Amino acid sequence: MKREEIKKLIIGSLDADADPSPAARQLDDEVLSLDFRKEFTGKVIDKLFTAGITVNRQMEFVRNLNTVFYRIALTGVAAIVILLISIYIAEGSFSLNSFLGIGNTSDESIVCLLTGN
Repeated sequence: MKREEIKKLIIGSLDADADPSPAARQLDDEVLSLDFRKEFTGKVIDKLFTAGITVNRQMEFVRNLNTVFYRIALTGVAAIVILLISIYIAEGSFSLNSFLGIGNTSDESIVCLLTGN
């Protein structure tokens, strides 16, 4: 079958009122077969399921990243608490000065340091 004839059949099949059965019969008569290889179905199914696996892997990665973040965040909070406790122990009291990590300074020097005057 020539290209022009195939083209006419395709264009004729696009008409909404046209009956596709004569075109199909003519293609069958001309021994134009559209057989696929045995692996074709498996390859198509593999491609479809591979896309789903990629999405699942991305969701799993985000879930694992959240788990790791929370573990690191909790460890960081624990380190801050230990640092505060060590400051309290080093200063010998639980005063505001020991909480801020300030040694023997007066209130006026703290105001001066904070305001820059």
